[in-house]
Amino acid sequence: MEKAINVGTIPAFHIFNKTETRHSLVSLVKQSQRTLESDLKLHPDLYCIALTYHENQQGKLSIIFPGHGGEQKIEPDKQKKHALVFHPDLIQGTPLANNINEWKFLGYSADTYLHLSPQECQLISDCFGSIEVELEYAMDKHSKKLIISHIERLLNYCMRFYDRQIVFHEDSSKGILKRFDLLLNDYLSSGNIYEIGIPMVAYFADKLHHSPNYFGDLIKKETGMSAQEYIRNRIAREAKNRIGDRDKSINKIAFELGFKYPQHFSRFFKKMVGLSPNEFRATIAK
Repeated sequence: MEKAINVGTIPAFHIFNKTETRHSLVSLVKQSQRTLESDLKLHPDLYCIALTYHENQQGKLSIIFPGHGGEQKIEPDKQKKHALVFHPDLIQGTPLANNINEWKFLGYSADTYLHLSPQECQLISDCFGSIEVELEYAMDKHSKKLIISHIERLLNYCMRFYDRQIVFHEDSSKGILKRFDLLLNDYLSSGNIYEIGIPMVAYFADKLHHSPNYFGDLIKKETGMSAQEYIRNRIAREAKNRIGDRDKSINKIAFELGFKYPQHFSRFFKKMVGLSPNEFRATIAK
Protein backbone atom coordinates (compact mmCIF):
# COMPACT_ATOMS: atom_id res chain seq x y z
CA MET A 1 0.00 0.00 0.00
CA GLU A 2 1.33 3.44 -0.90
CA LYS A 3 2.28 5.72 1.95
CA ALA A 4 0.85 9.21 1.31
CA ILE A 5 2.46 12.18 2.98
CA ASN A 6 0.66 15.53 2.91
CA VAL A 7 3.07 18.42 3.12
CA GLY A 8 1.69 21.93 3.52
CA THR A 9 4.55 23.83 5.17
CA ILE A 10 8.23 24.32 4.41
CA PRO A 11 9.38 22.91 7.80
CA ALA A 12 7.30 19.78 7.11
CA PHE A 13 8.87 19.54 3.66
CA HIS A 14 12.33 19.72 5.24
CA ILE A 15 11.44 17.05 7.79
CA PHE A 16 10.38 14.82 4.91
CA ASN A 17 13.67 15.43 3.07
CA LYS A 18 15.79 15.42 6.27
CA THR A 19 17.26 18.80 5.41
CA GLU A 20 17.88 21.92 7.47
CA THR A 21 15.25 24.68 7.52
CA ARG A 22 16.96 27.91 6.47
CA HIS A 23 13.77 29.82 5.76
CA SER A 24 10.27 29.05 7.01
CA LEU A 25 8.55 29.93 3.73
CA VAL A 26 10.92 28.87 0.93
CA SER A 27 13.18 25.93 0.25
CA LEU A 28 15.58 24.86 -2.46
CA VAL A 29 16.25 21.14 -2.40
CA LYS A 30 18.78 19.30 -4.51
CA GLN A 31 18.49 15.57 -5.09
CA SER A 32 17.91 14.02 -1.72
CA GLN A 33 20.62 11.83 -0.26
CA ARG A 34 17.89 9.96 1.55
CA THR A 35 16.92 6.55 0.20
CA LEU A 36 13.24 6.85 -0.53
CA GLU A 37 10.75 4.02 -0.54
CA SER A 38 9.43 3.35 -4.03
CA ASP A 39 5.85 3.60 -2.78
CA LEU A 40 6.24 7.02 -1.20
CA LYS A 41 4.27 9.92 -2.66
CA LEU A 42 4.49 13.59 -1.85
CA HIS A 43 1.40 15.80 -2.04
CA PRO A 44 2.61 19.40 -1.68
CA ASP A 45 0.11 22.11 -0.76
CA LEU A 46 2.78 24.54 -1.93
CA TYR A 47 4.22 26.14 -5.03
CA CYS A 48 6.70 23.67 -6.47
CA ILE A 49 9.01 24.06 -9.47
CA ALA A 50 11.12 20.95 -10.05
CA LEU A 51 13.88 20.40 -12.61
CA THR A 52 15.14 16.94 -13.55
CA TYR A 53 18.01 16.42 -15.98
CA HIS A 54 21.22 14.60 -16.83
CA GLU A 55 24.42 16.63 -17.23
CA ASN A 56 24.56 18.28 -20.69
CA GLN A 57 21.31 16.61 -21.73
CA GLN A 58 17.70 17.60 -22.11
CA GLY A 59 15.62 17.91 -18.99
CA LYS A 60 12.07 18.36 -17.84
CA LEU A 61 10.44 20.93 -15.60
CA SER A 62 7.27 20.32 -13.61
CA ILE A 63 5.28 23.12 -11.99
CA ILE A 64 2.61 22.72 -9.33
CA PHE A 65 0.42 25.48 -7.89
CA PRO A 66 -1.46 25.21 -4.58
CA GLY A 67 -4.86 23.64 -5.01
CA HIS A 68 -4.00 21.95 -8.31
CA GLY A 69 -3.95 18.57 -6.61
CA GLY A 70 -0.39 17.92 -7.71
CA GLU A 71 0.99 14.53 -6.85
CA GLN A 72 4.61 13.60 -7.38
CA LYS A 73 6.15 10.21 -6.90
CA ILE A 74 9.65 10.48 -5.48
CA GLU A 75 12.10 7.82 -6.66
CA PRO A 76 15.90 7.71 -6.48
CA ASP A 77 17.83 7.67 -9.76
CA LYS A 78 21.00 9.07 -11.32
CA GLN A 79 19.37 12.23 -12.66
CA LYS A 80 20.03 15.61 -11.13
CA LYS A 81 16.99 17.01 -9.37
CA HIS A 82 16.46 20.50 -8.05
CA ALA A 83 13.17 21.65 -6.55
CA LEU A 84 12.13 25.12 -5.48
CA VAL A 85 9.28 24.97 -3.00
CA PHE A 86 7.64 28.00 -1.42
CA HIS A 87 4.58 28.76 0.66
CA PRO A 88 1.94 31.22 -0.64
CA ASP A 89 2.60 33.40 2.41
CA LEU A 90 6.06 34.21 1.02
CA ILE A 91 4.61 36.45 -1.69
CA GLN A 92 1.64 37.91 0.18
CA GLY A 93 1.59 41.71 -0.06
CA THR A 94 3.99 41.78 -3.02
CA PRO A 95 3.38 42.56 -6.72
CA LEU A 96 4.05 38.90 -7.51
CA ALA A 97 1.03 37.89 -5.39
CA ASN A 98 -1.16 40.06 -7.62
CA ASN A 99 0.42 38.86 -10.85
CA ILE A 100 1.03 35.18 -10.22
CA ASN A 101 -2.28 34.20 -11.84
CA GLU A 102 -0.59 35.16 -15.11
CA TRP A 103 1.53 32.05 -14.66
CA LYS A 104 -1.15 29.83 -13.11
CA PHE A 105 -1.81 27.98 -16.37
CA LEU A 106 1.76 26.66 -16.07
CA GLY A 107 0.57 24.37 -13.27
CA TYR A 108 0.78 21.09 -15.13
CA SER A 109 -0.47 17.76 -13.93
CA ALA A 110 2.21 15.57 -12.34
CA ASP A 111 2.82 13.56 -15.52
CA THR A 112 3.13 16.55 -17.89
CA TYR A 113 6.29 18.62 -18.21
CA LEU A 114 8.04 21.45 -19.94
CA HIS A 115 10.81 19.80 -21.96
CA LEU A 116 14.05 21.78 -21.81
CA SER A 117 17.23 21.87 -23.88
CA PRO A 118 20.60 21.61 -22.05
CA GLN A 119 20.97 25.40 -22.35
CA GLU A 120 17.50 25.96 -20.88
CA CYS A 121 18.30 23.56 -18.04
CA GLN A 122 21.33 25.70 -17.29
CA LEU A 123 19.25 28.88 -17.20
CA ILE A 124 16.86 27.32 -14.69
CA SER A 125 19.78 25.98 -12.65
CA ASP A 126 21.24 29.49 -12.55
CA CYS A 127 17.96 30.84 -11.17
CA PHE A 128 17.97 28.13 -8.52
CA GLY A 129 21.60 29.00 -7.75
CA SER A 130 20.75 32.66 -7.17
CA ILE A 131 18.03 31.68 -4.72
CA GLU A 132 20.37 29.26 -2.98
CA VAL A 133 22.95 32.03 -2.46
CA GLU A 134 20.30 34.18 -0.76
CA LEU A 135 19.25 31.31 1.50
CA GLU A 136 22.85 30.78 2.57
CA TYR A 137 23.18 34.41 3.69
CA ALA A 138 21.94 35.50 7.07
CA MET A 139 18.41 36.83 6.48
CA ASP A 140 18.20 40.62 6.36
CA LYS A 141 15.69 43.23 5.15
CA HIS A 142 16.72 42.65 1.53
CA SER A 143 16.46 38.84 1.51
CA LYS A 144 12.75 38.44 0.84
CA LYS A 145 12.70 41.01 -1.97
CA LEU A 146 15.69 39.41 -3.68
CA ILE A 147 14.35 35.87 -3.36
CA ILE A 148 11.00 36.92 -4.81
CA SER A 149 12.71 38.71 -7.70
CA HIS A 150 14.61 35.51 -8.52
CA ILE A 151 11.36 33.52 -8.39
CA GLU A 152 9.74 35.99 -10.78
CA ARG A 153 12.73 35.68 -13.13
CA LEU A 154 12.37 31.90 -12.97
CA LEU A 155 8.66 32.09 -13.81
CA ASN A 156 9.38 34.39 -16.75
CA TYR A 157 11.78 31.79 -18.14
CA CYS A 158 9.08 29.15 -17.64
CA MET A 159 6.67 31.32 -19.65
CA ARG A 160 9.21 31.58 -22.47
CA PHE A 161 9.76 27.82 -22.55
CA TYR A 162 6.00 27.18 -22.40
CA ASP A 163 5.39 29.46 -25.40
CA ARG A 164 8.22 27.77 -27.28
CA GLN A 165 6.76 24.33 -26.55
CA ILE A 166 3.30 25.39 -27.73
CA VAL A 167 4.79 26.62 -31.04
CA PHE A 168 6.86 23.43 -31.36
CA HIS A 169 3.71 21.34 -30.96
CA GLU A 170 1.67 23.45 -33.39
CA ASP A 171 1.82 20.79 -36.11
CA SER A 172 1.06 17.98 -33.68
CA SER A 173 -1.89 19.99 -32.35
CA LYS A 174 -3.63 19.33 -35.67
CA GLY A 175 -3.43 15.63 -34.87
CA ILE A 176 -4.68 16.28 -31.34
CA LEU A 177 -7.62 18.28 -32.74
CA LYS A 178 -8.52 15.38 -35.02
CA ARG A 179 -8.37 12.92 -32.11
CA PHE A 180 -10.38 15.37 -29.98
CA ASP A 181 -13.05 15.48 -32.70
CA LEU A 182 -13.17 11.69 -32.86
CA LEU A 183 -13.48 11.39 -29.09
CA LEU A 184 -16.16 14.07 -29.00
CA ASN A 185 -18.13 12.41 -31.80
CA ASP A 186 -17.88 9.09 -30.00
CA TYR A 187 -19.01 10.70 -26.74
CA LEU A 188 -22.08 12.18 -28.43
CA SER A 189 -23.04 9.06 -30.37
CA SER A 190 -22.32 6.39 -27.74
CA GLY A 191 -24.85 7.58 -25.18
CA ASN A 192 -22.20 8.82 -22.76
CA ILE A 193 -23.59 12.32 -22.91
CA TYR A 194 -27.00 11.01 -21.79
CA GLU A 195 -25.54 8.85 -19.00
CA ILE A 196 -22.62 11.00 -17.80
CA GLY A 197 -23.67 14.50 -18.83
CA ILE A 198 -22.12 17.30 -20.86
CA PRO A 199 -18.41 16.51 -21.34
CA MET A 200 -15.76 18.56 -19.57
CA VAL A 201 -12.36 19.57 -20.93
CA ALA A 202 -10.56 17.48 -18.29
CA TYR A 203 -12.22 14.31 -19.62
CA PHE A 204 -10.72 14.74 -23.10
CA ALA A 205 -7.38 16.04 -21.79
CA ASP A 206 -7.03 12.86 -19.75
CA LYS A 207 -7.91 10.69 -22.75
CA LEU A 208 -5.24 12.50 -24.80
CA HIS A 209 -2.65 12.35 -21.98
CA HIS A 210 -2.31 16.09 -21.41
CA SER A 211 -3.09 18.36 -18.53
CA PRO A 212 -6.32 20.37 -19.01
CA ASN A 213 -4.32 23.63 -19.17
CA TYR A 214 -1.88 22.42 -21.82
CA PHE A 215 -4.61 20.67 -23.84
CA GLY A 216 -6.69 23.85 -23.75
CA ASP A 217 -3.78 25.92 -25.05
CA LEU A 218 -3.17 23.50 -27.93
CA ILE A 219 -6.85 23.67 -28.95
CA LYS A 220 -6.83 27.48 -28.61
CA LYS A 221 -3.72 27.67 -30.78
CA GLU A 222 -5.36 25.55 -33.47
CA THR A 223 -8.97 26.81 -33.44
CA GLY A 224 -8.91 30.27 -31.86
CA MET A 225 -11.40 29.19 -29.21
CA SER A 226 -11.13 27.52 -25.84
CA ALA A 227 -11.65 23.76 -25.59
CA GLN A 228 -14.87 24.34 -23.63
CA GLU A 229 -16.16 26.71 -26.33
CA TYR A 230 -15.29 24.07 -28.92
CA ILE A 231 -17.31 21.47 -27.00
CA ARG A 232 -20.28 23.84 -26.61
CA ASN A 233 -20.27 24.64 -30.34
CA ARG A 234 -20.16 20.93 -31.16
CA ILE A 235 -23.12 20.24 -28.83
CA ALA A 236 -25.04 23.12 -30.43
CA ARG A 237 -24.47 21.62 -33.90
CA GLU A 238 -25.62 18.23 -32.63
CA ALA A 239 -28.71 19.86 -31.10
CA LYS A 240 -29.58 21.52 -34.41
CA ASN A 241 -29.31 18.15 -36.18
CA ARG A 242 -31.54 16.42 -33.64
CA ILE A 243 -34.14 19.19 -33.58
CA GLY A 244 -34.61 18.47 -37.28
CA ASP A 245 -36.10 15.11 -36.26
CA ARG A 246 -39.70 16.15 -35.61
CA ASP A 247 -40.52 12.75 -34.12
CA LYS A 248 -38.58 13.73 -31.01
CA SER A 249 -39.81 16.29 -28.51
CA ILE A 250 -37.52 19.14 -27.48
CA ASN A 251 -37.54 17.74 -23.93
CA LYS A 252 -36.33 14.34 -25.14
CA ILE A 253 -33.53 15.95 -27.14
CA ALA A 254 -32.51 17.97 -24.10
CA PHE A 255 -32.20 14.81 -21.99
CA GLU A 256 -30.33 12.98 -24.77
CA LEU A 257 -27.77 15.80 -24.85
CA GLY A 258 -27.06 15.58 -21.13
CA PHE A 259 -29.21 18.46 -19.85
CA LYS A 260 -30.98 17.58 -16.61
CA TYR A 261 -33.64 20.21 -17.17
CA PRO A 262 -35.19 21.18 -20.54
CA GLN A 263 -35.19 24.87 -19.60
CA HIS A 264 -31.40 24.74 -19.23
CA PHE A 265 -31.17 23.30 -22.73
CA SER A 266 -33.46 26.02 -24.09
CA ARG A 267 -31.32 28.77 -22.56
CA PHE A 268 -28.14 27.13 -23.87
CA PHE A 269 -29.57 26.77 -27.37
CA LYS A 270 -30.91 30.33 -27.48
CA LYS A 271 -27.51 31.66 -26.42
CA MET A 272 -25.61 29.60 -28.99
CA VAL A 273 -27.99 29.83 -31.96
CA GLY A 274 -30.00 33.00 -31.32
CA LEU A 275 -33.34 31.17 -31.49
CA SER A 276 -35.19 28.97 -29.06
CA PRO A 277 -35.36 25.25 -29.99
CA ASN A 278 -39.00 25.59 -31.06
CA GLU A 279 -38.26 28.72 -33.08
CA PHE A 280 -35.38 26.94 -34.82
CA ARG A 281 -37.58 23.91 -35.56
CA ALA A 282 -40.17 26.20 -37.09
CA THR A 283 -37.58 27.81 -39.40
CA ILE A 284 -36.35 24.49 -40.79
CA ALA A 285 -39.92 23.27 -41.32
CA LYS A 286 -40.59 26.01 -43.83
